[in-house]
Amino acid sequence: MKVKKQKVSPRQKMINLMYVLLMAMLALNVSSDVLNGFTLVDESLSKSSENTGRQNDALYDAFEMHMQQNPEKVREWYEHACDVREMSDTIYNLAERLKVRIAKKADGEEGDFKNLKNREDLEAATQVMLNPVDGEGNLLYNAITEYRANMLEMTKDSILREIIKTSLSTDVPQRDISLLKNWQEYHFENMPAIAAITLLTKIQNDVHYVEGEVLHSLAKNIDMGDVRVNQIQALVIPTSKNVVRGGDFSAQIILAAVDSTQRPQIFINDELLENENGEYVTRCNKTGDYTLNGYMLVNDGGGIQTRYDFTQNYTVVDPTATVSASLMNVLYAGFTNPVSISVPGVAANRISATIAKGSGTIKSDGKGGFIVVPTKVGEDLLIGVTARNEEGRSQSMGEYTFRVRQLPDPMPFIEYKDKDGNIQRYRGGAPFSKQSLMSTDGIVAAIDDGLLNIGFKVLSFETVFYDNMGNAIPLKSQGTQFSQQQKDMFRNLGRGKRFYISHVRAIGPDNIERLLPTTLEVIIN
Repeated sequence: MKVKKQKVSPRQKMINLMYVLLMAMLALNVSSDVLNGFTLVDESLSKSSENTGRQNDALYDAFEMHMQQNPEKVREWYEHACDVREMSDTIYNLAERLKVRIAKKADGEEGDFKNLKNREDLEAATQVMLNPVDGEGNLLYNAITEYRANMLEMTKDSILREIIKTSLSTDVPQRDISLLKNWQEYHFENMPAIAAITLLTKIQNDVHYVEGEVLHSLAKNIDMGDVRVNQIQALVIPTSKNVVRGGDFSAQIILAAVDSTQRPQIFINDELLENENGEYVTRCNKTGDYTLNGYMLVNDGGGIQTRYDFTQNYTVVDPTATVSASLMNVLYAGFTNPVSISVPGVAANRISATIAKGSGTIKSDGKGGFIVVPTKVGEDLLIGVTARNEEGRSQSMGEYTFRVRQLPDPMPFIEYKDKDGNIQRYRGGAPFSKQSLMSTDGIVAAIDDGLLNIGFKVLSFETVFYDNMGNAIPLKSQGTQFSQQQKDMFRNLGRGKRFYISHVRAIGPDNIERLLPTTLEVIIN
């Protein structure tokens, strides 16, 4: 719905400015544990991306070697591989440049995204990505979209195409808080600088992953797998390289181009792995960086046993969750506050929350979010988060504290329809069409400041007119509508005359009745 801006009084501008500053101060109250979690995830993603990049470089070297040996057979697929490298490097470097810009926006010209100081900065990513003049969010979105389309053209394999679509998806989750946001706003608007940098690192990691999958698909066309048998390597494929403390590290250990008629012997720390499928699982109870070391023993066709060493790094991090009020970083008593809760790597339907301390209720909204209704003003509300892993085991993700406050007082308005039929709100202090005044039924009250839009029920109000002698004529109205006496007074008002609406009593969704301190001045045009 289109809403025209109305002029506001200097006093109201000051009130609005103070409110925005307060919300900004509240929004900056980001947990250091969460920021540390983002830093750990970013470092792990960077390591993963580097490892994948090295594996991709080895594939490019193999393409180069086969091109020299048999250019007639290999040329078409070699040229496709060169195109994949160029396109992948372009979007990877774009993400790298955006990380540099965000770091400098947050920490100044000396800023380094690998050692970010103002990790909680909520403006850096917004300015770099969403600035209407030089914001690069659209550029990144278009680059990902184009790259995804180009990679899809490289293969007809349905499984690989689904992997590409999923890994490079630019769809916005269909939740209440995201329905009005595009992809770039959803990921970068009011996002802490470290979170935005971590997202860009994830994009780089996804690009390297898709690049490798496409290269392997291209390699099948020239039988590179037959050649790799002479360059056998042991590979470790982990379910995840980031493990929450108390969770399981799981990995698939395989031999590239293995002969299906022979199963290699796998040793972890010199102990034979008693699993024919090569699946290795170990419980992770301490945080930190770890390395999985081992080797395989393989018999070749001549009966000679060959050893192939392998190694895999992984990181164990503390349980973390992101809990945020969808409207702002505060909860209002008696009001249905929408709250979003997410845990990295855990689907929304496997996350639950409870009130660990304080008075109130919390329940799922059925759309991936939660509704919190505190009951006591002034006390802290502690929300406990639990996540259920894929094995069905529940684990605590921490507890998060919110301050409970009373809903602020609303403002009185006169609602009317403009010439285009759009609903507008007259806020006083400016000339108001007598025709619009005569066509409206009464007044409304609401918190409508750009952050909240919460309606209140008007119980009663008073209008004050002044006659030619300067005598005040107060007229009361019960409910939200103008009385017949008040409407009769409107008809006698000429251009430049004014009257006042005051003593407005209203009740909000918190069931608290209040007398509004604001007087609405109406000037007839």
